Amino acid sequence: MSRIGKKSISIPPKVNVTASPNGAVAVEGPKGKLEWTLPKSITAKIEGETLTVERTSENREDRAMHGLSRALLANMVTGVTNGFKRDLEIHGVGFKAAVQGQKLNLNLGKSHPIVFNIPDEVKITVADNTKITIEGIDNQLVGQCAADIRAYYPPEPYKGKGVRFAGEQIRRKEGKTVQ
Repeated sequence: MSRIGKKSISIPPKVNVTASPNGAVAVEGPKGKLEWTLPKSITAKIEGETLTVERTSENREDRAMHGLSRALLANMVTGVTNGFKRDLEIHGVGFKAAVQGQKLNLNLGKSHPIVFNIPDEVKITVADNTKITIEGIDNQLVGQCAADIRAYYPPEPYKGKGVRFAGEQIRRKEGKTVQ
């Protein structure tokens, strides 16, 4: 049995979960609504205040999908109740960011500004021109937006310039020395 898959998910009072026989699961809460379709070998059962995920066979793929499905459903319940948040920091002289409508404008030392289109389900705010906060109810989408923004200028090991996650430690390298 999958250790993660056999854990039940507690449903908070303000959250409404519906599971149809064809595998579609909808979770609706105070922050919004999320939907996902389970793999064919996985079923979801709602019993009172708990949601359990079960599988039909013991083959390797079904065992992997069992834990994955439970984790994704738990993230959906967490997302519609509390939401998810990722913080990014920009380090470098003259590096800055600004939100203009549904676009994030990044000046990262290149010859042109970089424009990132913000998805509708995600809210991005910028504080002090260098601190970016990404918020939303879909954990995968919030994390992908943060990874896409970081990929424009990942932190480099010599001076530490670039876009990094808040609290991320960058291993610094020693530069060349003059003989």
